[in-house]
Amino acid sequence: MSRTPRCRVADPDCVQVFHAVQRCVRRAFLCGKDHFTGRSYEHRRQWIRSRLEFLASVFGIDCLTYAVLGNHLHVVLRTRPDVVATWSDEEVARRWLRLFPHRKKNDGTPEEPTQPEIDMIVNQPAVLAERRRRLSDVSWWMRCTAENIARRANREDSCTGRFWEGRFRLQVLLDEASLLACAAYVDLNPIRAALAETPESSDYTGAKDRIDDLSERVDRTRPSTHDWERSRRRRKSGWMSPIEIDEKNDPVGPCVESSGRRASRKGFLAISMSRYLELLDWTGRQLQRDKVGKIPSHLVPVLSRLGLDAPSWCDVVSKFGRVFKRAAGTPESLAREAVRCGQNWLCAKENPLGLSSI
Repeated sequence: MSRTPRCRVADPDCVQVFHAVQRCVRRAFLCGKDHFTGRSYEHRRQWIRSRLEFLASVFGIDCLTYAVLGNHLHVVLRTRPDVVATWSDEEVARRWLRLFPHRKKNDGTPEEPTQPEIDMIVNQPAVLAERRRRLSDVSWWMRCTAENIARRANREDSCTGRFWEGRFRLQVLLDEASLLACAAYVDLNPIRAALAETPESSDYTGAKDRIDDLSERVDRTRPSTHDWERSRRRRKSGWMSPIEIDEKNDPVGPCVESSGRRASRKGFLAISMSRYLELLDWTGRQLQRDKVGKIPSHLVPVLSRLGLDAPSWCDVVSKFGRVFKRAAGTPESLAREAVRCGQNWLCAKENPLGLSSI
């Protein structure tokens, strides 16, 4: 059976949310310690995190959360063509030349583009339109991640050839319930893989970065983290999208970020960062059979508001990667996506845990 073209699923011209997984092809680890050779590849985790942070400052794509595991990585992305549309032609050219510079410094970082290099893109309308579209394309984000890490790893291992398995796996997240379940699934991956015991010890995850920044927060007199998340004081997680979305107080429109670290200031869940982290901690306890946890009373409304109950919520999170192959959402949202893509693989029978029914 032929594979569905990415352009049929991921449309760079539409705001969409995706869960992408890229897996290493070799027996040797992407990160961690290879017990066959005794070599440690832990430093590669920082390679990937730094690369993701760099791409967040260039692309019109919001990184919602991520996790770097031993032989694969997870990333949850939201494309923002509405943000890219606000960029001037020259800014589009400058951002593209940061990705693919004509000249590099001795340390490998891109040189500042010259005006003739910028004009080569700006003065060609077809090329400019293509570059603008690619800057909100999730496939180009993953390409720029995978190729950079593969080249560095091959150079370090003194070898050539494939480093990653084929093309990356992509899931479309169609509603808030599936997005919340996916974010929890990604942030809890190191715990489920027995690499860490708690979210605050799960290195190289979005949750860990947020917790580190939260622990360094100076002004704790106000419990709300809404404004703090949008400030420039988040040292480690400031390149990721804020968690809380507030339709009443957030400005209407693309919410373009001025710091240059990320595409926008728009959140992605209707709960605060502190509530999300509490829910994450509770869910992690339920997924570990040797731990006894009790549902905090203030978390019940969060699950109830999304139409979820506690046992089914844990089942969804623990089986998220296996159940939702190409898209996650309610049967109704899956049906709408099937019509949009012109595909029959998006149907209710592929959603046996149907988020609308639990």
